[in-house]
Amino acid sequence: MFGSLIRRKSSGTAVSATDEAFESTTVSLSTAVPRPVERREDERVSAMLRIGKLVDGAGNQQLIKVKNMSAGGVMGIVSHAPRVDDHVQIELSSQKIPATVVWTREDLVGFKFDQNVDLGELLAGRKPRLGFRARPPRLEIACKASVKVGKVYYTVDVHDISLAGMKVEPIEEYCVGKKVLVVVESLRPIKGEVRWFSERRAGIVFDRPLDFDELAEWVGKRLELASLKASYQKK
Repeated sequence: MFGSLIRRKSSGTAVSATDEAFESTTVSLSTAVPRPVERREDERVSAMLRIGKLVDGAGNQQLIKVKNMSAGGVMGIVSHAPRVDDHVQIELSSQKIPATVVWTREDLVGFKFDQNVDLGELLAGRKPRLGFRARPPRLEIACKASVKVGKVYYTVDVHDISLAGMKVEPIEEYCVGKKVLVVVESLRPIKGEVRWFSERRAGIVFDRPLDFDELAEWVGKRLELASLKASYQKK
């Protein structure tokens, strides 16, 4: 099934600048949990599983940049590292996969799936189909934002945010198709456009997707504040 996708690397092959610039997720044809190592000389396939969503036991959400994936687990970069043995859920290609943290190294974390996944099915979920548009994972993080439409400002509640856009409420129907400027707590002003409206909720698509590190850092700071607040309340 994966034969046509496998790319063998010989020990004498040099890595081009283009290969290094295009940092793609590596998918290993094994059931072992990926670990941080130098360049490996084994069989691997390249996929587009770059960004996923991590949900911890308390329901806190953050983005994960998947560096390596196998049928048995993933190795990824996170902004707020969970603890070893924590039970989490990883969302990839719209699939929610229960997993356990097996190792951490600064912002790099290894997750073992509770059950081995079908890589063929997972990768097939990323293939473009007619009428299908891949959507970055959305983080359900409640916060306030200011949306400027022309000369009018709306103070809104953010229901979810992704690298590509956000859902807000309340806003008016006339805003659909309008260019907006969004200011979210601690994030830089973001230009976008209101694409849809339903019952005073609206979807805003950013003119330029947010940078992964930018959004991940913002989410990480919110998680740290939530953790400190929880610790203070226990005292």
